[in-house]
Amino acid sequence: MRIFPSVRHPSGRLPDNNDSALKYYELILENNHPENFRSLPLPEGFHFTTYEPRDEEAWISIETSAREFVTRKEGLEAWQRYYGGREKELPGRMFFIETKAGNKVATATAYYEPADSSKAGWLHWVAVRREYQGRGLARPLIAQALTRLAQLGYSSVKIPTQTNTWLAASLYLDFGFHPFGPNREENMEGYRILKTLTNHPALKDIEPADPADLWDMENVRMEEILRKEHPDLIHYKVWKEKGMLSYLTKAGDFEADIKEFLFFHGSEKRI
Repeated sequence: MRIFPSVRHPSGRLPDNNDSALKYYELILENNHPENFRSLPLPEGFHFTTYEPRDEEAWISIETSAREFVTRKEGLEAWQRYYGGREKELPGRMFFIETKAGNKVATATAYYEPADSSKAGWLHWVAVRREYQGRGLARPLIAQALTRLAQLGYSSVKIPTQTNTWLAASLYLDFGFHPFGPNREENMEGYRILKTLTNHPALKDIEPADPADLWDMENVRMEEILRKEHPDLIHYKVWKEKGMLSYLTKAGDFEADIKEFLFFHGSEKRI
């Protein structure tokens, strides 16, 4: 896997592994041979644990560190949406990686999607704390959850991901996943973006997108404004379905209405 040298954010930076400036497309990947999944060893100094009551705070903290959320409120909303009232199902399905000191630094869940009539297993919410990324934790974590889904008897497994988390999507392709047919047809442009970012061999029959067409220019605009106003900006998320922008600086986390934010900064110079 490699990034094409021509792929740059309009400001000149490389794409982040969770990049809100990329055009958003939901991608669903599928693997119909879970019997082939195999566990992988963790690096020395780490071990797996499974969910225990009140671990939701650790889950939110990890997902926030991995830039899935900006605020704790966003994390709580996601927890309630996916796992609220079903916590008794999580032991043996939701996994964490812990350090020797007992600090939880990564998580993934071997779950399901109630609305999916195919009864496939679903890999949910894979995340590694930002400061622990690059230490060889992601592949064993993914393998742990996938082998658990195989043990639970699922004959196929799906993974919901998106163009913004393109590096994670590339890892899933490494595990033998491929675009789910109906989703591929509906969101082909998203797979073209993924092809440009990764050049993954599993996407060999998909034409790459033009590097200039990867970026959501409204989001690029908001990032430009945020970085100008907040030199200490850490990261931001754009929630278009809610019409909200959230962002984190060293001073704390903040929210803004997207329309009001852009209107207020309408006279600002564009990239």
